[in-house]
Amino acid sequence: MIESENARQAGPGKPESGVQIRIASLLAIAAVLVLLASLLASRTNAEPPDVAVTPSASTQTKPVQPARPEAAQPAAGSDATQPDDAQALNRGALAIAVREEFVRAWKAYRQYAWGHDELKPLSKAPRDWYGESLLITPVDALDTMLLMGLNEEAEEAKKLIVEKLSFDRDIPVKNFEITIRLLGGLLSSYQMTGDKRLLRLADDLGTRLLPVFGSRTGMPYMFVNLKTGKPSGAKSNPAEIGTLVLEFGTLARLTGKSLYFESARNALGQLFRHRSPLGLVGDGIDVETGEWTGKDSHVGGGIDSYYEYLLKCSKLFDDKECGVMWRKSLQALDEYLAEETPTGLWYGQADMLTGKRTASEFGALHAFFPAVLALGGDLERARRLQASCLRMWNLKGIEPDLIDYRSMRVLDAGYPLRPEIIESAYTLHRLTHDPVYLEMGRSFFEAIVRRCRTEAGTTVLKDVSTGEKGDLMPSYYLAETLKYLYLLFAPDDTLDFSQVVFNTEAHPLRKTGAARTAAHD
Repeated sequence: MIESENARQAGPGKPESGVQIRIASLLAIAAVLVLLASLLASRTNAEPPDVAVTPSASTQTKPVQPARPEAAQPAAGSDATQPDDAQALNRGALAIAVREEFVRAWKAYRQYAWGHDELKPLSKAPRDWYGESLLITPVDALDTMLLMGLNEEAEEAKKLIVEKLSFDRDIPVKNFEITIRLLGGLLSSYQMTGDKRLLRLADDLGTRLLPVFGSRTGMPYMFVNLKTGKPSGAKSNPAEIGTLVLEFGTLARLTGKSLYFESARNALGQLFRHRSPLGLVGDGIDVETGEWTGKDSHVGGGIDSYYEYLLKCSKLFDDKECGVMWRKSLQALDEYLAEETPTGLWYGQADMLTGKRTASEFGALHAFFPAVLALGGDLERARRLQASCLRMWNLKGIEPDLIDYRSMRVLDAGYPLRPEIIESAYTLHRLTHDPVYLEMGRSFFEAIVRRCRTEAGTTVLKDVSTGEKGDLMPSYYLAETLKYLYLLFAPDDTLDFSQVVFNTEAHPLRKTGAARTAAHD
């Protein structure tokens, strides 16, 4: 006690003994330990921070925005991806994984539906659209195989097509679907392989489809009999009318038959001239009278790819008038359909005549629009709309087909393996090189594999909430969904993005100059 007391009273310049120094040091250490214990106790008793969690059936926690966009298991309703440093994105490995998933799906088609239009994975049975096969899956998927370097599978599919495919069938077919899937697929595969047999099939199909343009307005009927040429279905919509010019235009350049391009290009222009004074189109029109039968204007199914083809026609054929039509249309869309909400930027629905908003619906088919905005040069708006699309995807961990974007309530819970949101991620990545879109792609791919894979291929979902599966592997899953995923992760030189324009079925068509060259190979 005497030593301690003397030590406390020592002056600042007075030397201390060794014992005194050790005691002072011990007291200082003890004080630090007490302070640390106090801080630890206060942190333990504090409220837990708001952190990202992997959702379970009952978890709806919204994660903190990560400093950098990572993808793993996004929390329900989030517009962010989960950080996962242990699984840093490896583009090469992901490209291989997508390729292997394609091979797995193709083998299932080959085993259970060979020679037919599509596979029903749960039934392990084929499905033909019109009672007899038009080889829709092989034609639709061929250029995906070529891009993936699946040479053996591609040769087998091409052999089936050139030996077995015939359009001399007494069946009425839907012009829009047959054009984008079969005509587009044949043209793209011809440009990749140079096999004239594919071009001859495309020319034969184009000739059989031409009678659809025989209406008084020049806008095409919905159906045509491949054998008799009889058209039918005067009640149509902008997508069915305006989504033909890329395929028929490419066919015209490759064959030298200008009627193909002139017919489809005239139909596109006629539809544009029937727009309302506000610059909007509706969702239904009679091609014989030119009268609108549906006045809801939006960028979803029934209208969507009309806008896509206005822009892409200008790019593929250097068509200045199509460029003007696109810009005028976009101005109307931005003025009357775009809506800023607490949940993000969206494009909703309005009356084509008054501009009055009629619904706040947005869905999987609308998710093509970020890609089109980006191709048109509005990257800022494209990025923001893609972020909204991601919020829609993350509502249930996989994309519902339709939501109300104000309430974020699911209106259609199906997931038909649609590609549009992936197409937009691919396009945005190619134009910005932002890795956030690679991360998005990884989360999309992992969700599809986890929730849609079956013993025999991949199937649609009836309900994204319950996980109930449907029984169909659509041809576009191989033509579009897996193609865009593969191209997103594969080396950029896998496809020269600057020299092609994708049709709405993801078939890459060479720009006009290259197409003219190919015609004289």
